[in-house]
Amino acid sequence: MPLAIIAFIVVMLIPLNGLSYQGHAAIALLVFAIIMWATESVHLAVTSLIILFIQPIIGVESFDNAVIGFANPIIFLMIGGFIIAEAIRKSGLAQRLTYAMLNKLGTSPGRSLFVAVFSTGILSAWIENVVAFAMLLPIIKEIIPLMGINDAEKGKSNFAKAMVLGASYGSLAGGLGTEIGTAPNLMAAAYTHLPFLNWMIFGFPLAIVLMLIIWKFLGFMFPFEVKGIIGGKETITSKIEELGSITKTEKITLGILLFTILLWVTASFTGINSYSVALIGAVLYFIFGVVDWKDAQTNVDWGLIIFFGGALSLGAALLNTGAASWLIKDIVAMLGSNPSTLLIMLVLMIIGVIITQVMSNIALSAILIPLSVTLAQAQGQPIGVYAVPVAIACSLSFMLPMADPTVAMAYGTKYVNIKEILKAGVPLIVIGIIVTIIILLTIARPFLG
Repeated sequence: MPLAIIAFIVVMLIPLNGLSYQGHAAIALLVFAIIMWATESVHLAVTSLIILFIQPIIGVESFDNAVIGFANPIIFLMIGGFIIAEAIRKSGLAQRLTYAMLNKLGTSPGRSLFVAVFSTGILSAWIENVVAFAMLLPIIKEIIPLMGINDAEKGKSNFAKAMVLGASYGSLAGGLGTEIGTAPNLMAAAYTHLPFLNWMIFGFPLAIVLMLIIWKFLGFMFPFEVKGIIGGKETITSKIEELGSITKTEKITLGILLFTILLWVTASFTGINSYSVALIGAVLYFIFGVVDWKDAQTNVDWGLIIFFGGALSLGAALLNTGAASWLIKDIVAMLGSNPSTLLIMLVLMIIGVIITQVMSNIALSAILIPLSVTLAQAQGQPIGVYAVPVAIACSLSFMLPMADPTVAMAYGTKYVNIKEILKAGVPLIVIGIIVTIIILLTIARPFLG
């Protein structure tokens, strides 16, 4: 904590021309929060509580405005996702689905990781990545003990680390495949008016390549300490026999899950947004008695919700005080009067990647995408040449738990710590930027407007 306080004071003492006092203080608070979260000197949720009460004290925002982060729809998507995941686990459906998948796809750790990455990835192209991850998380938690791993929560299993990060990162990569896959994609589509098919022509190859890289990279970064499920195929067969016929509760759980997925996939037709759908699914599980409120009290990570709400509050402060806009415009202005397309694309992506680690990617894309469209029009470039890579960069949230709810939920399992998330996330972000630029300057170029 002393280091974070010193860093805050140092930033406040540095003159930042063209920025209001509130914006200056918001940037100093950002530096303070990053150090606190990265060092974990106190629980992540405690740092978020500090962010709330410190904003009115240092004059960034009133307390009423500071707590707006907790009204962000993504918070309710997380809560709904947690409850849906708990229903899938408690009903026994997670166990049945796990054994069915392993029976079809094999019992090796490499194949299990492949399933974790691609299951969430393919789902995330059509529904919210938070929900795709939440649905798969109970299955991951079933697979890990079958490999002979006990106490994965102690953070000593490489296989467990690779599995939760693989599902999280896979969901982020998969969302790049379609215009509806992520909120920044939707923002870019709104400003550029790119046809849905145009995006898929370059989006799906990008998503598949990134998912393959994530699968191989995590296997390399966290060498598996297990060789496969103990007892192999015979164990799976006997487990399936032990489960017997599907129960009434499992049927209800599966029915609600399929109905919820249907609502997510058809959201553009029904007009029911994904946040509402998550709550509809969660409430149906309560109504049909699959879960009760005690399950929600016990198994929803409320500390993680507070942590994420604080991160969103900080992002809102950066946005409302003009700090985020000041940072972006000053950096772009430094590129000179006639910078190359590649340089602008690279710089905008780096800005997007860095700021999205601590700011809502929806809010960030709302700043960056209009700026990107304006730059492209001024240069006579295709309208999506900067907006599309910026939208993609806003979803490369691999680096810190506050960057995306799925990364926060992966951290919440206690299988992996912040240093390990950084170790895996930073190289993947660099690779992600490089792969994105290559695909956008080759496959995508004719389809960017």
